[in-house]
Formats: sequence, C-alpha cells, structure tokens
Amino acid sequence: MNTPTTAAVIVAAGRGTRARSADGLPKQYATLAGRSVLARTLEPFLAHAAIENVVVVIHPDDRRLYDLAVDGLTLSAAVDGGATRQASVLAGLEALAGLAPDRVLIHDAARPFAGTAIIDRVIGALDTSQGAIAAEPLADTLKRAAKDQTIAETIPRAGLWRAQTPQGFRYEAILGAHRTAAAAGRDDFTDDASIAEWAGLTVKLVEGSSDNTKITTADDLARASRLLAPPPGANVICRTGLGFDVHPFADGDAVWLGGVRIPHTHKLAGHSDADVALHALTDALLGAIGDGDIGQHFPPSDMRWKGAASILFLEDAVKRVRGRSGRIVNVDLTILAEAPRIGPHRPAMQAAISAALGIAPSDVGIKATTTERLGFVGRDEGIAAMAVATVAMAV
Repeated sequence: MNTPTTAAVIVAAGRGTRARSADGLPKQYATLAGRSVLARTLEPFLAHAAIENVVVVIHPDDRRLYDLAVDGLTLSAAVDGGATRQASVLAGLEALAGLAPDRVLIHDAARPFAGTAIIDRVIGALDTSQGAIAAEPLADTLKRAAKDQTIAETIPRAGLWRAQTPQGFRYEAILGAHRTAAAAGRDDFTDDASIAEWAGLTVKLVEGSSDNTKITTADDLARASRLLAPPPGANVICRTGLGFDVHPFADGDAVWLGGVRIPHTHKLAGHSDADVALHALTDALLGAIGDGDIGQHFPPSDMRWKGAASILFLEDAVKRVRGRSGRIVNVDLTILAEAPRIGPHRPAMQAAISAALGIAPSDVGIKATTTERLGFVGRDEGIAAMAVATVAMAV
C-alpha cells in the first residue's frame, strides 16, 4: 500500500493591519526574533518528512515582501490570493490540482508556533477521518452579552473547543467543498472546517497548543517574541567558529563569491560552484556549534553536489544552528584575492548572505585584501577566504 501524499497551503494574503510592526509591515512579514513571522511559520512544514509540497498564498501587492521573507527556502511558486481568506484558500487548493495530493493541510501564516507534534496529530487523524483540525478545549466560562453589555446568559463550556490551524483534509473532498461553496456564493465561512461541515464531511478535533495562537495585534507579536526569548535565568553564551577555504582558478568567465556571480577572466575550480567565501562561512557556522565541516556533510565524492550552488551548504548550516536553538549574531568574512575587485559587489553579497542567515545585512561583514603579490593568491592562482561566525545559545 502506497503512503498517502501530503501537501500544505499556507495562507498569507491578509493585510494584518492591527499587528503591523514598527516598520509598517503586515503581520506575516513582521520581524520575530530576527526572522519574519512567515519564515518561522513555514519552518515546521518544510522540515516535516510527510509533507512533499508547500504552497504559500499571498496578496498580489506583497510579492517583494514575500520574496525577501522566504529567500533561500525551497518552495513552490507563490499563488495570488483573493478578496477573502476563503477565496485565498481555494486559490491555494487549485494550485495543487496538478499534483493531486491525497491530503492537504491548511494553515494561517500568522501562526508561527504550530510545531511538528501538532502537524503529526492532524496528519495522523486523517487516517480515519475526512478532516481534522488542531483545537483546544475551552477552559473559561462563556457569557453571552445583551445589547447593553449586561450578561444575557451563561453558555455551558462542556464540549466547546477553540479552533486553530493547521486544519487537514482529504484533498479532493475539501477542494470539492470549496468549489461548491464558491459556486453557491457562500463566502462567510470563518475557517475551512466550517466549509467541510457544511459539505457534510466528518472533521475530527485533535489536541492543539496554547502557544499555537494567531498573531492578530501588536500585543500578540510582543508575546510571540517573548516565547522565543531565552527563559528567565537562562545563561546565554556566545560561541565563535572559524572557517578557511581555498580554490584555484580554472578556465571560465566568472567566479561565484558570497552567493554572487562576478564576471572574471577565470572561474574557481571545485566540485560545487567553488564559492570559496560561502564555504569558509559554512565551516565557521559548523565550527561554532561543533558539527564537523562542509566536507563531512557534503563530500566531493557525492555526485549530488556536482556543480551545486554553495548557498545550499550555507542554508544547511543555518538549519543545524537553529536545530540546536542557536541564533546567529553576526558573521565576518575576509576574501583574499588579487582580482576580481570585491568592493562593487559587496552590497549584493551582504544581501545574499543575510537572507540565507536570517540576519540584517549590517550584521554581515565583508572585507577584501590582496597578499601584496605573495604566495598563490599573489601569483593570481586562486582565491582564499576566512570567516568568523558568532552564535548565541541558551545553556
């Protein structure tokens, strides 16, 4: 029996004005502990072994914000959303029609704390149910208010749950329900489970989390930042890693340095794209967490990495840092070369590296020097690079 295929639709088309950050960004693009809310939301879905495809639905006006927020992540092309959340979800589901997954998870971009355990529970419930949603049983007593704000009645809380996302469904069933609702002119459903119920689908409740709240206001954003902060009394240490790499020149017309292609009289020779700067930086990050070196994780004997873009190696190192609850504070890179000139390309390098690391360009130092015509660099035989990375970790 084949394992069911699973995809995810992340709904990021809302405007989120109540939770706009100090720089005026919609909530899904606001900065949360050094990274965008959207990037943090996507992480557990992209890393989940059972999820094969992730589609993000965005507002058409947010294309540039989206590109910056997800730069370096492996995603399908983003889909433009509609005037309502319901229309945006349908657009995301239609985008998956060519793949026709067995199951689909639908999740709000403004919920960055879903986590692997919740995703597992929702997917697992789909073995026996047409739909399943993360939710929490209500603990508070509910009151219905009269027009004058006096209590009209107390509502028994037994059996009442607070719905969250992700909400998972058999793909063909929820796509059909959404299409039928749209054809009927129904655009008033508040979540996808409501549409599923209306269409007669059985939807199961599974345990969510009190942390899996939706960021709606500026206070919610502040609370989310506190959740990511080290616990009170925790010791935070800074660890430093060093990296060094060398590559010789070969026949070619451009070199890759710092994630940027620079026209030159030669290229750098290597198994991958030979980006000596990113190789040194990758080793610096791995050194900071004591996790081997680039050759151990991406051996030249493995043909998968033949001609590979070195930004992939750097992104893997970043994931390893985050997997140990580390936070990249800053990096500093020195490129040793007689040519080409690095200065004109420094801003582009900073942009590429900062996007991969999830830090500000101002936290990426890039310097260049010659060796005064001494040694192999001075003889214009190749390029070397040295890197230093600082990682903060709670202990």
